[in-house]
Amino acid sequence: MAKSAGTRSKARVLSSRVSYRGPVFSVTTDDVEEPGGVRARRDVIRHSGSIVVLAVEEPTRTGKGAEPRILLERQYRHAAQSMMWELPAGRIDDGETAITAAKRELLEETGYRARQWKRILHFYVSPGFLDETMTIYMARGLQAGKAQPEADERIATSLVPLSEAKRMALNGRIRDAKTICGILWLAQTGQPAR
Repeated sequence: MAKSAGTRSKARVLSSRVSYRGPVFSVTTDDVEEPGGVRARRDVIRHSGSIVVLAVEEPTRTGKGAEPRILLERQYRHAAQSMMWELPAGRIDDGETAITAAKRELLEETGYRARQWKRILHFYVSPGFLDETMTIYMARGLQAGKAQPEADERIATSLVPLSEAKRMALNGRIRDAKTICGILWLAQTGQPAR
């Protein structure tokens, strides 16, 4: 039995064409009939997905004042026209799994490796016009090494106490959504369990 427009869970695509194809994303122009009967043109940015690394250095001491530190990057972002504090992140390359991309990006951008990895969040970045998803991994058991940035990357890194990172997120010094998500997740859930 066919579903009526009011009970369908996905749009019926009436026509679709690629409007733009670039090295990082493409844009499709779709004429659709959405659930509920709405007919509309939707321009959608198509992206392979991204990963984010919440790299956590656990406290070396215990007791009052002991808290984890988070590995943050500072780099220039042209679209925002400013220097930004961010968690390490990057695109999932063709044929690559999300966890493989996370390990690659952490090493390339910061030089760090991690012994333990855990997927903590998965979300759409801006589902009104973009199909990109982000997966945040928490990385623990950090081992420092030499960064291997791409030719167009100039990245400074800093290990920041969780309480300071949370203040930065809440007072607007950190303006990157994926970074705010990761920091507030860790602040809400507490120190990572061993």
